[in-house]
Amino acid sequence: MSATPQKNRASRRVLAAAAGLATVGALVAAMPASAHDRGHGHGHGQGHGHHKPANTVDVQLLSFNDLHGNLEPPAGSAGMVDEKQPDGMVKSIPAGGIEYLASSLRTARKGHPYSITAAGGDMVGASPLLSGLFHDEPTIEALNKLDLDVTSVGNHEFDEGATELARLQNGGCHPVEGCYEKGKKFKGADFPYLAANVTKEKTGKPILKPYTVWKKNGVKIGFIGVTLEGTPDIVTANGVKGLKFHDEIETINKYAKELDRQGVKSIVALIHEGGLPASTAYNYDCDSSGTGDGISGPITEIAKGITPKVDALVTGHTHQAYVCTIPDPAGNPRMVTSASSFGKLYTDTTLTYDRRTKDIVRTSVKSAGARNPKSVNHIVSRDQPKANDMTALIARWNALAAPIANRPQGYITADINGRGSTAPEKPLGDLIADAQLEGLAAEDKGGAVVALMNPGGIRADLVHKASGDEGDGVVTYGESFTVQPFTNMMNVVDLTGAQLVTALQQQVSGSNEASPKILQVSKGLAYTLDMTKSGAARVVTDTIKLNGEAIDPAKTYRVAMNEFLAGGGDGFAALGQGTNKLVGPSDLDVFNAYLAAHSSAAAPLAPPAADRITVIQ
Repeated sequence: MSATPQKNRASRRVLAAAAGLATVGALVAAMPASAHDRGHGHGHGQGHGHHKPANTVDVQLLSFNDLHGNLEPPAGSAGMVDEKQPDGMVKSIPAGGIEYLASSLRTARKGHPYSITAAGGDMVGASPLLSGLFHDEPTIEALNKLDLDVTSVGNHEFDEGATELARLQNGGCHPVEGCYEKGKKFKGADFPYLAANVTKEKTGKPILKPYTVWKKNGVKIGFIGVTLEGTPDIVTANGVKGLKFHDEIETINKYAKELDRQGVKSIVALIHEGGLPASTAYNYDCDSSGTGDGISGPITEIAKGITPKVDALVTGHTHQAYVCTIPDPAGNPRMVTSASSFGKLYTDTTLTYDRRTKDIVRTSVKSAGARNPKSVNHIVSRDQPKANDMTALIARWNALAAPIANRPQGYITADINGRGSTAPEKPLGDLIADAQLEGLAAEDKGGAVVALMNPGGIRADLVHKASGDEGDGVVTYGESFTVQPFTNMMNVVDLTGAQLVTALQQQVSGSNEASPKILQVSKGLAYTLDMTKSGAARVVTDTIKLNGEAIDPAKTYRVAMNEFLAGGGDGFAALGQGTNKLVGPSDLDVFNAYLAAHSSAAAPLAPPAADRITVIQ
């Protein structure tokens, strides 16, 4: 999802983008071999020994997306999956956690001699403290143990810039913080990260390999990986400095043609862009033809433009669950899948490989009697045995993180929902915005009169139930870090009243019209949002008031926001026009300071009322 990128944690980990790009050129040479012969050789199937190979081979494709470094089971609503029941009711089921994901995938592979595990990007970035504190080395280590074969990059893989992405691929200890464990050097990913549509501005060459070919016993399947073209709009400028992001369709079609010329006729695209199904239930049939059914969003148009040479699309970014068919340009149905986020689901797709044509059989999908391709999303349930190696990995890194992670920061009376709230205004959004206003209101801190927070930067809920032995209602540093893992520096800028109003209108117009991004606002700012209208008219301008007074278009206001928004991120060009900038402490620091000042064990903080934005539906 769109969000502010993470940069530093305890010591403002600034990576030199210019120096980084000089080292990125070494990526291609140091990448793992393109021919993946691992193939998870479980058992002996077609093509083994002296038997005549069968004409077709069933290849199992296991996939997931948007893990975001969630090694431990996600807490609260972030760890729930909606399941539609036979009676039509929807039930929420706890899911996710790398210990369970590993068990699920290993169980699924049994009896499948041809099995590939692929991912759709955002494996790291916006990660909880256990992974984020260590620049996501624990997650890469876990994915290696998981036998991940390949992943595309997502927008969050660029949070710390191209140099850090190169390090995650190739290994080596962090350039500033060094090695985290004595005598252990970070090995990097033993699977290829694919970034076909990301090139260096200076050379025009991809920063990572554009594709890889998985091979086993004569079966060859190509994987092309891309991230969304709009990555620069949702990552800070430093994260994408010196890089160019290209059209997803044109890039995939270009490399599909190249693979085809090499004799690779079976191709899967890993695309970090997604869709929005009509239901949140993971087992919803998005090929339903009822009124309002189906899937919408960017992936629908992308899928229609990708060459028929590509046989299946593994997608992500929207954190939704779906298994849909969308026709390719030749009119043939083609599978498009996504497995929610945080390791809560995995997709099991059967690709029937024809040894004569070297292609995937997909003349009919989900039609009567059709057996292939078939695809199903499965819950990563928490009532199965844990993978012991993942339990040990979590324990090892937790021991390193514990001195920081377990520090109490504040106290709450109940869950304060952020990510888990479906309302435009979120209780946790109000709390964060209030913390930013208070932290930057003093004249010597910036003189802010209002604060704005981007919704995508709120990565979790504050959960009342204890995550460890700290006790219910205690907010630990690890928990507050999970809510705001980017450690963005706060900015206070001058904006005119007219610019402030324009920014509010940009929430629901322009690039945000189809999928609004509603800014979370500090106390004192109130207005009405009329969603029955379209575009900028959805913001009822004569209702916008700050501390009871109408906004004066000609007046100058001091506005606090994180550096991502101050750079015009998420389509808020008006916020990027601020002047007289003062850089303050990090968003996490002001949030923790607010929790400490406004709560105690005897007087915990209650969830805000979330009544600042009046919404007309």
